[in-house]
Amino acid sequence: MLGFITFADKLSAAFGKAFAWLIVLMTFGVSYEVLVRYVFNAPTPWSLDVSFIMYGTMFMMGGAYTLSRNGHVRGDFLYRLWKARTQAKVDLVLYILFFFPGVTALILSGWKYSSRSWGYTEVSVNSPAGIPIFQFKTVIVAAGLLLFIQGIAQVFRCILCIREGYWRTAAEDVQETEVLLMNKTGGEISGN
Repeated sequence: MLGFITFADKLSAAFGKAFAWLIVLMTFGVSYEVLVRYVFNAPTPWSLDVSFIMYGTMFMMGGAYTLSRNGHVRGDFLYRLWKARTQAKVDLVLYILFFFPGVTALILSGWKYSSRSWGYTEVSVNSPAGIPIFQFKTVIVAAGLLLFIQGIAQVFRCILCIREGYWRTAAEDVQETEVLLMNKTGGEISGN
């Protein structure tokens, strides 16, 4: 189980970090659009669609990475008060009842949409440029598969927590800005 957890975490991190670079491309693309639209009065017909495609791809391909780092939003006003074993039991049931059926539906539906879209090389109907979007629909399947693999790792984490009484977390590779600032100031909270 530990080997699979490590494999899934590394796989999710590799894809999450690789696709995170799309934010840089989006920034350049939108900046270019603003420049040509407002300075040269020559707007592009493709900018909006391309930014949607890149944002959607980045969002979907980062889902498994976020799951591996326990970064998804959780209504934990009760959950955080429970013992680790209780949390793991509840998580295990929720993964089985909701997560895996939902992700499986995502993969199967995504496959259907993607294969249909590739069949007629679908283009965006929202832009005059006719931006191809068939390859974007493949991201649905890829993101679903990554989520499924990471979900199995999360189930293994639950099982290990039920056995051992503590959570095995993924390696920390990022920190919140507030944590970095607190560490930099030595943990002091400044007044006014």
